Amino acid sequence: MKVREVIKLLREDGWYLVNQEGSHRQFKHPTKPGRVTVAGKPGETLHPKTLASILRQAKLQKKGDD
Repeated sequence: MKVREVIKLLREDGWYLVNQEGSHRQFKHPTKPGRVTVAGKPGETLHPKTLASILRQAKLQKKGDD
């Protein structure tokens, strides 16, 4: 999954950008605790373990993982 797709998923779930340093973006959610950091340029593909970590932090599931 590409960085831009992950950012789109986060925004659709209500996460909003609070800080950016270079290619590292930090998102917060109005009701969910903590921050989620997404690193990389929008066209880059995330490593599967990095993707899993982001989705776990955001309390989201990958499509197809019911």
